Amino acid sequence: MKKIVLLILALFCLKGVPALADEGMWVPALIQSRIKDMKAKGFKLTAEDIYSINRSSLKDAVLLFGSGCTGEVISDEGLFLTNHHCGYYFIGSHSSVEHDYLTNGFWAMNRSEELPNPGLTVSFLIRMEDVTDRALKGVGDEMPQAERDSMVKANAADVIAKATAGTHYEAAVEPFYYGNQYFLFVYEKFRDVRLVAAPPSAIGKFGGDTDNWMWPRHTGDFSMFRIYADKNNNPADYSKDNVPYRPRRSFTISTAGLKEGDFTMVYGNPGRTMQYVVSDAIDYAVNRGNPAKIKMRTMRLEIMNAEQAKDPATRIAYAAKNARVSNQWKKWQGESKGLARLGTLDKKRAFEAQFTAWAADKPLYRDVLPKLRALYAELAPYAFARDYYQEAYQAIEMTQFAQNAAKGIFKPDAEKAGDGFFKNYSQTIDRLSTQAVLGEYVKNVPAEWTPAYFLEAVQKAGGVDRYVDELFEQSNFSTIEKYKALASADSATKAAALQNDPALLLAEAFNTFYNTKVDGTYKRLNTEINTLYRLYMKGLMEMQPDRTFFPDANLTLRVAYGTVEGYSPVDAVYYEPFSTIDGIMEKDNPDIYDYNIPQRLRDLYRTKEYGRWNVDGSVPVCFLATNHTTGGNSGSPVLNGRGQLVGINFDRTWESTMSDYEFDVVKCRNIIVDIRYVLFVIDRIGNAGYLLDEMRFAK
Repeated sequence: MKKIVLLILALFCLKGVPALADEGMWVPALIQSRIKDMKAKGFKLTAEDIYSINRSSLKDAVLLFGSGCTGEVISDEGLFLTNHHCGYYFIGSHSSVEHDYLTNGFWAMNRSEELPNPGLTVSFLIRMEDVTDRALKGVGDEMPQAERDSMVKANAADVIAKATAGTHYEAAVEPFYYGNQYFLFVYEKFRDVRLVAAPPSAIGKFGGDTDNWMWPRHTGDFSMFRIYADKNNNPADYSKDNVPYRPRRSFTISTAGLKEGDFTMVYGNPGRTMQYVVSDAIDYAVNRGNPAKIKMRTMRLEIMNAEQAKDPATRIAYAAKNARVSNQWKKWQGESKGLARLGTLDKKRAFEAQFTAWAADKPLYRDVLPKLRALYAELAPYAFARDYYQEAYQAIEMTQFAQNAAKGIFKPDAEKAGDGFFKNYSQTIDRLSTQAVLGEYVKNVPAEWTPAYFLEAVQKAGGVDRYVDELFEQSNFSTIEKYKALASADSATKAAALQNDPALLLAEAFNTFYNTKVDGTYKRLNTEINTLYRLYMKGLMEMQPDRTFFPDANLTLRVAYGTVEGYSPVDAVYYEPFSTIDGIMEKDNPDIYDYNIPQRLRDLYRTKEYGRWNVDGSVPVCFLATNHTTGGNSGSPVLNGRGQLVGINFDRTWESTMSDYEFDVVKCRNIIVDIRYVLFVIDRIGNAGYLLDEMRFAK
C-alpha cells in the first residue's frame, strides 16, 4: 500500500469554522511542523530541544507513570513529580489509622525512609519511528479485515523484535488515524519506584469532588517519587542495593512565574480522544450512555459518602475508591453539557451531509456513512448492556474478589488473599451499592439482555433488595471470617462450597452472559466500525486537501501548546487565569468537608511566613492555559517558552470535558498547579526543603 504522508499540522474542523492553533496533541518526532507557530506564541527553543534521538532532549525528562498518568524528572538523582491523584493509590497503600499519610501527608526525611511500591513502573520513551510501510507490508486495500489485522500484527511483532533485539527495552507499534499510519515506540521501563513525599489530602485533594473539574482551583495536586536502578543504571526489581537512577535529562525549574498571554507547553501521554467520530457516536454518549452511567455512580457515591463520614477507618479504606468513581462521574456530566452547548451533534450531522454530497460520485466513499450509521444502530443495545455490566455488576466488590480468590483457594497460602481485600472493604457500602445498581439494571435493561439466573434469583427472593441481602448473608466471600474458614477447610469442603456459593454463581451468570451474548458482538461491530473509520479518515483528508489532521490521543507521548488565558464560563462572568493562597482561605467552610484546611497552612497564612515563595504578599497556587489535554495528561509537566518547568497539569475545567470530542479554544482550559506552590508546600508545610537542594533552578 502506498504510504499516506500525514504531517501533523492542524485539526480537522467543520467547514466554515476556522482552525485554531491552540488545538491539537502533536507527535514529538514531527514537531518541526509546529515550531513556527510555537515561536510566534513565545517558544524560544528548537524542535531538536523537544525531541531528539541524537542527544538528550525534553522528552527524556518525561515519563509514563504506571499505565495512565505522566510524570517529570526534576533532579539528576531520579526524583520526579506527578499528581497527588496519580499517586493516591500508592499513598493509600502505605496508610493506616496509625500512619494516616492520606490525611497527614508523607515526607521522607532521608532516602532510607522512602517507601517502595510493588507493581508500580515508570517508562521513558527512547525513540519513536514512523513504521507505516513495514506495518502495512503485504496489506491490500480489499483485504478482509481479519486477514489485514493478522498481517499487521505479524508485521508489528517483527518490527518490535528487531527494535528491541539485544536490549532490555520494550516496544509497541501503535496505529494512528484508525490504521492509516503506524508508529513504533521504544521504552525503558523501571520497576523500583519509591514514594518520597505527598502533601496532606487537604492540600493535594483540596476542593475534592466539590471543585473537581472546576475553576477557580486551589489544589496542590502533586506527589513525589524517586526511581531506583541497579549499579549500572539499568532497570531492576526492588533491592536495598539499588541506587537512585541517573536520568538522561531533568527539568530546570522556573520560579519567575507567568503572566496572561505567556506561552505554555504540556508534554505528556494523553489517553484517548475521539475527534473524528460521527454523530451517531455522540448521540449515544449524550442521550443514552452518559445518563445511565451518571445515575448509577451517583447512587454509589451517595452511599460511600454517607458511610465514610461515619468513621475514619472507612474514610481511609474508601478514599481511593471514591476518587476513582467520582472522577468519571463528574466528567460525564460536564461532557454532556459541553457537547449540548456547542451543538456538536448538529454540527456533526451538518458536516456529514456535506461529506455525503462530496462522496456521492466516489464509489470508495459514498457508502461509508450509511454503513457507519447501520453499524451504530446495531451496536446500541450491545453498548447499553455493556455499560450496565460495567457500572452495575462489575461495581460489586465482593463478586470481583470471589472470582479472584477462588482461583487460588486450593493453594497453601490461600488465606492471604483475603488480607488485602478486607483491609479496605466495607460490607455495608458494598451491599447497599449492590442493591442500588442491580435495581437500576432490572429497571432499565430488557430481560433479553439480562442473565436468566439473575432474574430467576431475584424473583425467587422477592425482589432485588432481598436477593442482595441473601447474597451477602450466604456467600463465603462476604466477611474475612467466612473467607478464612473456607480457605483453611479441606479440599472437598472447598470444592463443594465453590460450586454453591451465590457470589460465584452470580459472577458466572453475568460473565457467561456478557462473554457469550454481548462482548463478542460488541467487539466485532466496533472492529467493523473502525475499519470504516479508516476509510472515512482517508476520505476526510481527500475532501479537505488543504487541511491536515492531528491524530487522536492513544496514551503515546504528545506535545500540546497554547497560552495562559482566563475564560468566560457564562454570560457576564470572566475567570482570571491565576489563583492564590488567599482563595484557599476564602473557601474555608466548616460545613464542606472538601474545604478542610490544615492548621499549618492556616498558621502560615496568618503570619504570612511564606519565605522565598512570597509573591506580592501571597503565594501562587494554580493557573489556566489553553493547552489541549485529556486523561493521561494528569501529572504532565507544563513548561514555559524556554522549556523550564512552571507547573504540573492536573485537570480541565468542567466546560472543557467535551474536548475529547470537540475542542473549543474559547472555553477549553487545562488547570495547572503552579510549581511555586508545590515547592512552598514541600518547604514550608512538609519541612522537607532538603529535597530542593537536588533540584536545578533557572537563574
